[in-house]
Amino acid sequence: MYTNFAVATAAGGGLSSTLIMVVIMVAIFYFMLIRPENKRKKEAENMRNSLKKGDWITTIGGVYGRVVAITDRTVVIETSEDRVRVEFLKSAIGSVGTLDEQAAAQQRPGRKAAKQEELEPLEDEAPEVEESTEE
Repeated sequence: MYTNFAVATAAGGGLSSTLIMVVIMVAIFYFMLIRPENKRKKEAENMRNSLKKGDWITTIGGVYGRVVAITDRTVVIETSEDRVRVEFLKSAIGSVGTLDEQAAAQQRPGRKAAKQEELEPLEDEAPEVEESTEE
């Protein structure tokens, strides 16, 4: 009888350790994948809801223009001096700000920018090319 209790305890211990591992995996997935994605979605939604006439935007397709009209689902932008107007869904807006502001935001020092600077060769460090005199 005593041996059966020991076997049951060992099996129960294995089950609890497996359950703990599953809980840890779910927590890791939540903090590494789900939570950051929800945060990005919330920031994008806030950006789209804070649009106003006169803002400069870039769509996810690369169209750049100034906002001239806003509804609850769509945004009308003027894309050139010829007053060409195009209507987009709000979900198609990629970023807000002039092209200079958007470029400055991408150039902010960060881990990716620092790594890229290390990888880019300087113009003065161009490899020398030997010229052959064979004719």
